[in-house]
Amino acid sequence: MMAAPGKLASFRLPPLPTVGELIKLYNLRAEKQLSQNFLLDLRLTDKIVRQAGNLRDAHVCEVGPGPGGLTRSILNAGVSEMLVVEKDTRFIPGLKLLSEAAPGRLRIVHGDILTYRMDRGFTENISKPWGEDPPNLHIIGNLPFNVSTPLIIKWLESIANRTGPFVYGRTRLTLTFQKEVAERLTASTGSKQRSRLSIMAQYLCTVHNCFTIPGRAFVPKPEVDVGVVHFTPLVQPQIPQPFKLVEKVVRNVFQFRRKHCYKGVEKLFPEVCRLELTQEMMQKADVDPTLRPTELTIPQFRALVDAYAHFCLHEPALLDYEFREELRLNHLSKQRNKTMDTFIDKSTGTPPSSQQPC
Repeated sequence: MMAAPGKLASFRLPPLPTVGELIKLYNLRAEKQLSQNFLLDLRLTDKIVRQAGNLRDAHVCEVGPGPGGLTRSILNAGVSEMLVVEKDTRFIPGLKLLSEAAPGRLRIVHGDILTYRMDRGFTENISKPWGEDPPNLHIIGNLPFNVSTPLIIKWLESIANRTGPFVYGRTRLTLTFQKEVAERLTASTGSKQRSRLSIMAQYLCTVHNCFTIPGRAFVPKPEVDVGVVHFTPLVQPQIPQPFKLVEKVVRNVFQFRRKHCYKGVEKLFPEVCRLELTQEMMQKADVDPTLRPTELTIPQFRALVDAYAHFCLHEPALLDYEFREELRLNHLSKQRNKTMDTFIDKSTGTPPSSQQPC
């Protein structure tokens, strides 16, 4: 039976083996190739949970619970329903022990969070319209380093498209990252840490770097410290264009982060019309081409994306253009021509022409 709502806030798990004892009991070792680092200090896991806000009667999905330290803190915060998604089979027995200690409140999914359909994880009645307050649904996780960046990019795209965990509304996230990644996610204009990740996160969310956990708090101790970051999706994104269009412009601009921003903008266009369209785009956006990528504000990125979207509207083939692919094809063409020149009279050979959007 599920505990009565009024009693959830005071719920405490019954006496259980400590997380450290569970690790010994099930012979659990953190796998280095999976970037696993266990957080055993329940004072720190409680502190992470507090960053999510008041979890009384909340619905929570925890990503990669591992031996269950953070899981215990979430349950003790008085949640009404909790879903954990764990890929590693070795942790399932310990999680089942927690599930038995909190009857009806903890569901375990043995699967990969990168492919799990979270839009099916909870009932529709917890949903809130996008323009209203966020739903009482939270995603919390001490993420393995090797999955944290691809996962937040995937979720940012889901925020833009209101899919996955964001079909329920503006679901909030409280997640751990390597300290350097946490700093990039929250970096302000002009900061050395300002990056593609900064723009992609901040144009869609309010992002807050909550606190740093020293590496020595984890087992095994990672070589870096860990940052806890909280995300609340914005009602209106700061750049009202399709996610993939925004991502393409931002990625191109930041590929030459030490150079003037027009250098990256150039690579949005094929070589035959590159200089002309770059100049037109910078003028249309009214952005100083000599600014560094780290110096660009989100409104300036919005102007650049809007200008690029205008070009794509009139020349849809631009959307699929990637300058690295053009470089690769040019290289192949040169190699092919060299081979042909060896065996065929130049006067009879006709090199293939490459189709360009402009």
